[in-house]
Amino acid sequence: MKNMVTLLVCLLCMAGPCCAGQAAPRYAVAEIPTPVLNTPEIAVVFGKTLRTDSCGQLRAMEFVALPGTVFTIEAVMTRGALTLYRVTSADYPYPSQSGYFIDSRFVWVTEKKPPERTRQLPPMKTVIDNLLAAQGSRYVWGGNRRSGLPGMLSLYPPADSAPLAPAAAALRQLRGVDCSGLLYEATNGFTPRNTSALIGYGKAVGIAGLSAERIIERVEPLDLIVWQGHVIIILDREWTIESRLDCGGTKGGVVVRPLRETLAGVMTGRMALNDLGDAGERGKKGFVIRRWYAGYPSVPY
Repeated sequence: MKNMVTLLVCLLCMAGPCCAGQAAPRYAVAEIPTPVLNTPEIAVVFGKTLRTDSCGQLRAMEFVALPGTVFTIEAVMTRGALTLYRVTSADYPYPSQSGYFIDSRFVWVTEKKPPERTRQLPPMKTVIDNLLAAQGSRYVWGGNRRSGLPGMLSLYPPADSAPLAPAAAALRQLRGVDCSGLLYEATNGFTPRNTSALIGYGKAVGIAGLSAERIIERVEPLDLIVWQGHVIIILDREWTIESRLDCGGTKGGVVVRPLRETLAGVMTGRMALNDLGDAGERGKKGFVIRRWYAGYPSVPY
């Protein structure tokens, strides 16, 4: 009977250490910036050659978790010499069919639930300065650290010891940002990491049916021009900043553009809406503007 109970307990455990008389760690905390992927084949993605798509992007990447990010460990697994965790996190609360995975070497583990990472919104001027400092950075799918992770080269060594080309080294180190990653880094991880959340973040700016000129009259610094899949950040009533994916072109990465030019481009294929739910009813693609930074009139920019 005792052996039967032991077996049942083991079957209910999350991972093998339970059967060895050790409680499986339930939580992990990022010690350093931690890549989060949508596949457990991390060693393959960052293998001798990088597993990229036709645009040269690592589509397995989701985001880079900031130090202090708390993960709940859902499963423990091994891939060769690597121990991996399938995780969930309040910092990335988006549904996934495949799950999210991290390399155990980036985190420390505990059975007791630690406090969530502290989120503090920087002053508006700091956010804008951070955005502008990223100008010229590469577009990296899932990236939100323009300086990248230098340790990736030693953790996942490339095919040979010959020096990598600058572009290959930058990608392997995740040196760059995607569109929402640009904002995430500038706010030190305060804002949502995906456009699926940004389309409803803050409050709507009423723009439905307005011309570009009328829209410009209504916007304020750090308002977001956003739709599912892309976000553009308004710096002021003259300028915007965004990280653009330009597959095979030369206009990708973080760029600053005139607001009028940006709106003209967006409005050639999308209609101004107050809520993206209205787009389906009208049979057209849309965009919204969301105001999320409270207290903007009292903060100089």
